Amino acid sequence: MSVISILPAGVADQIAAGEVVERPSSVVKELVENSIDAGATTIEIALEDGGRKLIRVSDDGSGMAAEDVPLALARHGTSKIKKASDLVGVSTFGFRGEALPAIASVSIFEIETAAADGEGTSTRVSGGKISAPVRIARRRGTTVSVGQLFYNIPARLKFLRSARSEWRSAVEALTALALTQPSVRILLSHDGRSALTLPPVTSVRSRLGALWGGRYAEDLLDVDDVVGVIHTSGLVQRPGDVGTSTRRAFLSINGRAVRDAGIARAVEAAYRSTIVAGIRPSFFLDVILPAEMVDVNVHPAKAEVRFRDRWGVERAVETAVRRALGTFDSAAALGFRGPAFSFRSAGVPLNVDSEILRPPPGADSPLFANGPDPSATDYHEYTAVAADVEEPPAQAIPPLFQLRRTYIAFEHEDGLVLIDQHSGHERVLYEQFMRTLESGAAPAQRLLLPLTLHLGPAEGEAFDAHREYLERLGFEVEGFGGHTLIVNTVPMPHPRFDAERCLRETLDSLTGDRVAGAAAKHERLAATVACKAAIKAGEELSQGEMRSLFAALRDTTLPAHDVHGRSTIIHVTWDEVERRFGRR
Repeated sequence: MSVISILPAGVADQIAAGEVVERPSSVVKELVENSIDAGATTIEIALEDGGRKLIRVSDDGSGMAAEDVPLALARHGTSKIKKASDLVGVSTFGFRGEALPAIASVSIFEIETAAADGEGTSTRVSGGKISAPVRIARRRGTTVSVGQLFYNIPARLKFLRSARSEWRSAVEALTALALTQPSVRILLSHDGRSALTLPPVTSVRSRLGALWGGRYAEDLLDVDDVVGVIHTSGLVQRPGDVGTSTRRAFLSINGRAVRDAGIARAVEAAYRSTIVAGIRPSFFLDVILPAEMVDVNVHPAKAEVRFRDRWGVERAVETAVRRALGTFDSAAALGFRGPAFSFRSAGVPLNVDSEILRPPPGADSPLFANGPDPSATDYHEYTAVAADVEEPPAQAIPPLFQLRRTYIAFEHEDGLVLIDQHSGHERVLYEQFMRTLESGAAPAQRLLLPLTLHLGPAEGEAFDAHREYLERLGFEVEGFGGHTLIVNTVPMPHPRFDAERCLRETLDSLTGDRVAGAAAKHERLAATVACKAAIKAGEELSQGEMRSLFAALRDTTLPAHDVHGRSTIIHVTWDEVERRFGRR
């Protein structure tokens, strides 16, 4: 007797249902996707008992003729593809031809549809058994009712969660679809009460405002960038807002909402050195790329995709987000945000030269001069070894003034802007040191009188662990027995730089487990040295020094945030100022 047999059609349908229909939210997703594919402009969804008792989806799409309904309820019946090659580059949501028969096999199912206003067809299916169609009068479109989900599969029914949990899952699935189709009107009700009304809008920002409030949507930062053939657009959270609200992550590939841990990591990598370790940003991104570069046919519920060149896609997304974070619009703000403000003049490159702190012509700027400040005291003598650098073009810099010897302030047409001088200088030095570590070209100053440092065991171990990178930064160090070091050469980012204090504080910060392990070792070292080498709060700056710091910060990649995740720039809008004075 043969031990292999062909499964009955009903069992095969229920197995297919197990792949496509996991819970009520899966049914909502499949039915709404069918409505979108049918060209619907309005979709109404009604749930009862979290969808466990009833799910009804109505649309004003193209509908079906009477002869198409039995085919739509048959396995592998679809209007989306005709041959295997159509699977490459498929742009519709549903195309497998399994959703309707799978859902109908595990529920009390009814479909009403009409291709035009007037006469339509109503067909009932109970546990996979199709009843004779009935002619009805209805408007163009389709209504699908799914009742008593899993009523004929007790083993699956008992795994359904509470009505509240299933309702939340259905809302999450519908929210993802609503973000991919902002031009579609979506109405959602639960147990007879209206729960969500989303009018048609023209942008994802407007859709987010309808979902979570206008203030939440306005506080997000625009992303719009093209790398090769990959276009990344959408909204991301400003670094200063990360961790202050519920994290929300949404990703669509060619208009299809998917999950992809690799791209989520790429987005988080773009925030490197702008937020503290351990918190994750919210993002709402759509990635458009040629259809032949992505395979959408790798997941039963089409919730995941596969890329031909995953590294290239992740790199493009990271670059797009990082460029958005590199604008001054990513800075923290007090008051309602208006149009984005920019300090960069047209044609100013995003990256700066290796000698990032060269002052503009004629500026009285000892802090950023190439040579030592003759008035500075308590510094070791050194010989400058600075390479000639082409003078950058003069750029407009607004009048600047210093507050509490800590903040640089200036007036902008949209408000008052404050720059933390330590955080700003820290960002400038960090990017300078990172270029030095990556290029291997360290401008160094040889000391006429070498420094002798006596370190403790922990500091000595930290030096041994980071010696290679310290030398690449410009520290030329030799051992003198035990943990005693002789320092012959040091970097000289500015004449106020205290090399001995910087090196001691850097090694002290790198001891033990106080340094987060999320970033690479050379990044942590660059961030630590930049922090210790930067000018401090309480140091008085001349007008030339402020202008030079302003110009250097303006030309960094991520000017609005220091390496610890703190804001470098804060924008106080005029609206906020006038509101505080009672003028609004």
